[in-house]
Amino acid sequence: MVLLDLFIQYGPWAWFVIGLVLLALELVVPGGWFLWLGAGGILTGLLAFIPGLTWPWQMTIFGVLALLTVFGWTWVSRNRKQTSDRPFLNKRAEAFIGFEGVLNEPISNGFGRLMLGDTVWRIAGPDLPAGARIRVVGADVAVLKVEAI
Repeated sequence: MVLLDLFIQYGPWAWFVIGLVLLALELVVPGGWFLWLGAGGILTGLLAFIPGLTWPWQMTIFGVLALLTVFGWTWVSRNRKQTSDRPFLNKRAEAFIGFEGVLNEPISNGFGRLMLGDTVWRIAGPDLPAGARIRVVGADVAVLKVEAI
């Protein structure tokens, strides 16, 4: 009942305080959820200045605004195209797809090793002798998949 007394006593200003507390909570608990709840609280505070808007309606407006802002932002952020100036960061193996080279060591029993840059990579593919030309066609975590050219 303390929260209800807060709404009755301070009216729209209580929503501003709640919105600001939720925004401050976003600084402590990151994730983006409290940001939108805080925005819903502040918007409800602005709408609470409308005469005759009782506290049950204010609670309903806050609930609707909170849901709309959270689901709206979730929808927008999931449909956003991720662009990066370094698309292969943390995906080093995928950066070698399409690379063509010559085997220094043979592939036997489906596995071998290949030196690319400053790293020796484990490769998987058909059994091939040393000196065979290969092309990297895929990557599975830290194993490059190769085929003969």
